[in-house]
Amino acid sequence: MIQYCALASGSNGNCYYVGNETEAVLIDAGISRKQVLKRMKEVKLDIEKVKAVFITHEHSDHIRGFRVLADLHELKGYISKTTLTKTRVDRQPAKVNVFEPGDSIDVGGIKVHSFSKKHDAIDPVSFRVELDGKSIGVMTDIGASCSNVKEHLKLCEAVFLESNYDVDLLRDGPYPAHLKSRVKSDHGHLSNEQALKLVERLNGSPLKTILLSHISADNNRPDIALKAFQNISDRYDIFATSRYAPSAVFEIKGEDKDNESADQLSLFS
Repeated sequence: MIQYCALASGSNGNCYYVGNETEAVLIDAGISRKQVLKRMKEVKLDIEKVKAVFITHEHSDHIRGFRVLADLHELKGYISKTTLTKTRVDRQPAKVNVFEPGDSIDVGGIKVHSFSKKHDAIDPVSFRVELDGKSIGVMTDIGASCSNVKEHLKLCEAVFLESNYDVDLLRDGPYPAHLKSRVKSDHGHLSNEQALKLVERLNGSPLKTILLSHISADNNRPDIALKAFQNISDRYDIFATSRYAPSAVFEIKGEDKDNESADQLSLFS
């Protein structure tokens, strides 16, 4: 059985859990250790299963809790060699493992595939986590859907997918012009419409579940993001993640490819 959950997803902190019956990994640690433990307890996930933490890039909402979480729980910490050079010393675990984008890392029976993406960071990566022959993607903080993102998404049964902003809300919102341009750029974030087009262009993919992630508090709303995906809701189970609380724990059971979710509702299910 594969389990996956967004413990936090947003500009105030990101942390994603993927695991099976015996082991798990976290993608990003942008919330405090205290919050990680609290949110895992709320959804009955066990920190003792977690073997490693993987960091996508150096922004504080992805790395804030990295050192304390890895050190106190003796977790393997993985970060790209270049990103490590831009990471504050007080956020670096005592023992850290570096990799190059494109590397695949084995953590017990879990294989974590890294790949470069477009974002305004020194060496941003996303990850596809493979367990028991099935893949869960964590694909947030993406300015444009490059070939790496497209190729790895094609292999996923489920994905935490960037759906950061609504075009109209961003245009009319409080951000200054330079920040609006940064968000819309190829090294910023994906809009609801861009995320939708990325999924619509998939062919022959095993994808079944989409968790809309990194939803902006100022330039988007969960209901707006979900509505943008309404036309494909007959083909996928679509949910919105939260910056304030963990999502449901989603499951893929053995050879049964039907995903089962806990008490979280899609507007179109």
